[in-house]
Amino acid sequence: MSELITAELVDLDLSATTKDAAARSLAERMVAAHRVTDLDGFLADVAAREAQMPTGLDGGIGIPHCRSEHVNAPTLAFGRSAAGIDFGAADGPADLIFLIAAPAGADDDHLTILSGLARRLMDPEFTAALRAGTDPAAVAALIRGEEPTPEAGGTEPETETAEADGSVPFRIVAVTSCPTGIAHTYMAAESLAAAGRAEGVEVTVETQGSGGFKKLDPAVIAAADAVIWAHDVEVREKARFRNKPLVDVGVKAGINRPAELIAEARRKAERGEIAAVSEADGGSGSGDGDGGGSGADHAHFGVRLRTYLMSGVSYMVPFVAAGGLLIALSFAIGGYEIASAKSVADHFVWGEADSWAALLNQIGSAAFAFLVPVLAGYIAYGMADRPALVPGFVGGSIALTVNAGFLGGLVAGLLAGAVVMAIQRVPVHATLRGIMPVLVIPLIASAFVGFLMFIVVGKPIASLQNALTDWLNGLSGSNAVILGVVLGLMMCFDMGGPLNKVAYAFAVGGLADPTDGSLKVMAAVMAAGMVPPLAMALATTVRKKLFTKTERENGRAAWVLGASFITEGAIPFAAADPLRVIPSVMAGGAVTGALSMAFGATLRAPHGGVFVVPLIGEPFLYLLAIAAGTLVATALVVLLKGARRAAPDAAGEAGAGGSDDSRVTVAA
Repeated sequence: MSELITAELVDLDLSATTKDAAARSLAERMVAAHRVTDLDGFLADVAAREAQMPTGLDGGIGIPHCRSEHVNAPTLAFGRSAAGIDFGAADGPADLIFLIAAPAGADDDHLTILSGLARRLMDPEFTAALRAGTDPAAVAALIRGEEPTPEAGGTEPETETAEADGSVPFRIVAVTSCPTGIAHTYMAAESLAAAGRAEGVEVTVETQGSGGFKKLDPAVIAAADAVIWAHDVEVREKARFRNKPLVDVGVKAGINRPAELIAEARRKAERGEIAAVSEADGGSGSGDGDGGGSGADHAHFGVRLRTYLMSGVSYMVPFVAAGGLLIALSFAIGGYEIASAKSVADHFVWGEADSWAALLNQIGSAAFAFLVPVLAGYIAYGMADRPALVPGFVGGSIALTVNAGFLGGLVAGLLAGAVVMAIQRVPVHATLRGIMPVLVIPLIASAFVGFLMFIVVGKPIASLQNALTDWLNGLSGSNAVILGVVLGLMMCFDMGGPLNKVAYAFAVGGLADPTDGSLKVMAAVMAAGMVPPLAMALATTVRKKLFTKTERENGRAAWVLGASFITEGAIPFAAADPLRVIPSVMAGGAVTGALSMAFGATLRAPHGGVFVVPLIGEPFLYLLAIAAGTLVATALVVLLKGARRAAPDAAGEAGAGGSDDSRVTVAA
């Protein structure tokens, strides 16, 4: 394995005056060392990375870096500028410039070396040695870690922690990540850990870098008092951190002001601020597509399957909201017959309401047309990351072509992810790694998934989809009521989690080809989903003494969240007292779902809550169903919480001679 940096890649008198010139000067050394094959192509990749976020760091450091197909081997070039070069750091120009080049398929060993350098840049003695060095070979050896840092002590001074007096320290778990996962990710991790040691806080960091990520132990997360996310890309498997005080910032904040983030996390914990993180948020569950695997790869198959499906649903929901609400608004303006209007590209009259209604309908329909491809694409993405996106989208589009619909999209996404995962396990020569994720994998996987969807599984799934549609259309009487009960229970059990999303996705899938049965299902699902936050809002209003001050404040916000069909508004209540809140809201949701189906209410909009009531069939009965379920859930919550409060009171009266120590702890 070639060395990461050699004397030829060190310039102790960098004369460049701009960051572009500095990058070119250092990159030319990489070309001369046969580490970079195309100078201009590589510099374009460096510039694209720089455009995402400036790479200057406080302390006079610039770290331009990228992953590029024009890099043969992971390489580091170092330049020292006497005048300083502006890399966008808040404290001014940088005099220590590191140009980091990683191949598109860099292996984990090299990434470990790069991440180690990033951590060492947080050590002031290391940077001081770089500024004082006079021999390029010695500086290169110092960067490689082959020479000890001058003036470094033998051991780190011990930091006083709360454990010294027998108490438990404040505990924080953190996640750091940046677009390339090479430098900022690990520098933020080291910065947070160092600040934690200085503050007597136990900080455990999960770095979600380019080589995949190793999940934090669930027991460590459970014991944590707060969470810090310092990231510029989506945090993977967010749901692990639900119901914890959360500080959510960019990765550079983790590097530049870690002590402030730790202090903010402590303040949020003291105030009892709980983050409502749903299971679907960022539920990718896979490692990086370049070969890194996540801890989810070792989870039970059912857990992994759920994670994959939730990844697809979470990315599909914005298309549902945008497209569905635009279509609903078009119906409100122009009536349901507007769906058959001619293309507005050929005929549009500025002064006609019908033209505007047709415009909204056709824009919404265009957004809705992406539902199945996006679902399939991001299920595949959740399984095998970026290389699986193309075959996933292709499979989802074919599912629409063969009339396999929503079920076809599910199957296409799973097939695409499985095919890409299989291809990624095939060993390839190092020279091919760079083109595997951008050319070879998408090409082979798309062809194979397309064959399966067109020739093998597409038609059987289409038949199943038609049978499901016929079944929904035939629902009436007790069968419809039972389905409403089941959907209501699912919507309210985990309030934004997997069961909730399964019920919601089932309803939305029916809107792609709306029938009377599918419109009833959509109405029942939205009505039941509004019950949990509305019930908690009402309960905190009528029986304030049963709730803490924070809960009463959350209750006021829950009115709006419930009315807007944001079921997650009830999560803080359920997290604090699940045994009383969850059964209560499930009962209310079941009542609402059953009544909505019994009343024959229909809904063409996939979201919107009370704001789309004019588009609901049987709107007054629909609102009655929501009110009935809310009252049932509220009554049960008040009854169960009141019984809990009465129990300690009774115990206090029977205690030591009528002691006045009758304090009651109410579940937050």
